[in-house]
Amino acid sequence: MYEDKTDGYFSYCRTDLLEFVPRKGNRILEIGAGSGETLLKAKEMGLAEEIVGVELQSIKKSNQSHPKMDRFIIGDIERMDLDFEENYFDVILCGDILEHLFDPWQCLQKLRPFLREGGVVIASIPNVRYWKISMGLLFGGRWDYKNEGILDKTHLRFFGRKNVVCLFESASLKIRKLEQMGPQRKWGLASWAVNMLTFGIWSDLLTVQYIIVAAK
Repeated sequence: MYEDKTDGYFSYCRTDLLEFVPRKGNRILEIGAGSGETLLKAKEMGLAEEIVGVELQSIKKSNQSHPKMDRFIIGDIERMDLDFEENYFDVILCGDILEHLFDPWQCLQKLRPFLREGGVVIASIPNVRYWKISMGLLFGGRWDYKNEGILDKTHLRFFGRKNVVCLFESASLKIRKLEQMGPQRKWGLASWAVNMLTFGIWSDLLTVQYIIVAAK
């Protein structure tokens, strides 16, 4: 199914995740690193002194083999054993990857030992409760898979806010931040007012994805 994806699907630089990297000079591991754009940007910005990527498939003519890439591993993170020392990485990035896995709960548990004490996992996960999805299902009976987005046909797992919290707690990772990304972020005071009037219900319905910062 991934063979049908365009090159742009794998080459998007996740600067939105890099905003949450806590300090300079980290060792960063990225799961689902695509063509390596995000890792190289982290190094360019001084956020990383060592960058390691893991991606399911090799992408021709990409930055996977860039000379500034310290290591790039091609393979299935759910089936491979990582050969790093425990407590090796300061940051593990999981940008829109956990929902593609058969067992994201076990994957986070596998990754946890490689994260140093006080290190963070920075992840993004689509919100299946977003109003366009939930209303379409409730009132239109529609659950139409697409080539990308929340109902990407390669997604195997679907999460709402409570599911996201449980996912990280199951791996003994403490959530420090749970950011809601969606149109309400542009509304300013109006977003706050709507949230108060609806007792927070619309807040999750307007969230396209969550960005999570969770610490070991």
